[in-house]
Amino acid sequence: MSAPDVLRLGPARLTAGLDQYARLDLPRHRTAHGPLPRFGRGALLDLVERLDLRGRGGAGFPFARKARAALATGERTRQPLVVVVNATEGEPASAKDRMLLTRAPHLILDGACLAAEAFGAEEIVIGVAAGGPGETSIPRAIAEREREQNGSAYRLPCPTRAVCLPERFVSGESGALIRGISGLPAVPPARRARATDGGPAGVRGRPTLLSNAETYAQLAVAARLGPDAYAVVGTPAEPGTLLLTLTRPGLPPLVVEVPAGAPLGQVLDACGIAPGQGLLVGGYHGAWLRPQDAAHAPVSRAGLAAVGGTLGAGAVASLPADTCPLGEVARITAWLAAESAGQCGPCRLGLPDTADALAQLATAGGGPSALDQARRTITAVRGRGACAHPDGTARFVLSALEVFAEDLAVHESGRGCGRPVRGVLPLPGDAASALPAAAEREPTLEVDWTRCDGHGLCAALAPELITLGPHGYPVLGTTPIAPWLTHRARRAVSQCPALALRLRP
Repeated sequence: MSAPDVLRLGPARLTAGLDQYARLDLPRHRTAHGPLPRFGRGALLDLVERLDLRGRGGAGFPFARKARAALATGERTRQPLVVVVNATEGEPASAKDRMLLTRAPHLILDGACLAAEAFGAEEIVIGVAAGGPGETSIPRAIAEREREQNGSAYRLPCPTRAVCLPERFVSGESGALIRGISGLPAVPPARRARATDGGPAGVRGRPTLLSNAETYAQLAVAARLGPDAYAVVGTPAEPGTLLLTLTRPGLPPLVVEVPAGAPLGQVLDACGIAPGQGLLVGGYHGAWLRPQDAAHAPVSRAGLAAVGGTLGAGAVASLPADTCPLGEVARITAWLAAESAGQCGPCRLGLPDTADALAQLATAGGGPSALDQARRTITAVRGRGACAHPDGTARFVLSALEVFAEDLAVHESGRGCGRPVRGVLPLPGDAASALPAAAEREPTLEVDWTRCDGHGLCAALAPELITLGPHGYPVLGTTPIAPWLTHRARRAVSQCPALALRLRP
């Protein structure tokens, strides 16, 4: 898999040395970043608190608060903690963690080792996507460190391993990641729990300090620079730099290191990207912005929130004028619905219903009833899921309905906008996405109308996939068949009395 292209606007911190080398092995990493200092528990906590270092995977939770909670649990239960790096990056629009895994894996290990040594961890676990770059790059980097001499700052402070998880969107959710590391299905648990509390929510019952790959890489940079030098760039509230992934239609994604607070419009101009009809910030759990709102918005958590956006996973994508925005949104919503764990009502019913309604609107056949259904179902899922997947999908859809209101009105009238859906928003397997396709594609359902007699049994056996129309005949949803629904689809096919239903590979 090719490494993502890299650009920096300002000082090179996370991207130091990448203008010279495709990958920084340990000797090159030493040259590019310098010696790795050592920290005690109090000194490292003081560093991350002074910088207000926060997670860079989407939620933006304070790293120091996580660390203190895990340490408090460890003291109460007399158990050492486990340091976990979330490098699965199931977000198709993001390539920043993939860039770090491919080109600067030792920067991730630096941060994890700093935390593990300072907090007395018994193990470091790096979760990576099966088939992705981390599957080979991280074990290779671990092997390079295992050859270090005793006393070296780069020697691993505790056992360190990489764990491969299925390449799915929900595999990167913290609870799903810990379940996958523990040998269980990598899906979010039915009840939300904090990994720092250990028990069923932690690795082997231990208090677990979990953050994503860029967060640990930022920790490594901050440890070398110190709080004052680290804060030379950025904003007073959000010092330092951050990584953005910019989607480029027809081209591989571009990873850009920018100072926090840089105007988003200037970043787009420097990368040769126009804001188009609208700009998606934060990835597929993010929000859409109008071009005029995005132009002067600072690239920071606070700056994007002020215009209705979110930094999220740091992914930015614009829609060019020659594609149908509603069709693009419907395409991604259908994928998000199929990527859910299917463990609760919002994911099993609400997201597929929303995707079907948007698909009807996009094909100019839905009208006001389809729009009403989309709004009603996506609004109903917020705050009701077992994980954050329904909430993130709702943010994506509802912001799109607001930003693309003019296009929506044209589709609602039944005329359609007349533009094709070019698929500019990346999904796994797309030619330009540089993401691996799933090893096996799920089949789709189809009806042989010359055989169907409208028995209705199929809708009773697979209600998430099939509903009955006003005359009692099946109506198939447009959402791809999720892995957790395949058995229901096969059951409906096998028990159709008229043999009218079949699965198409």
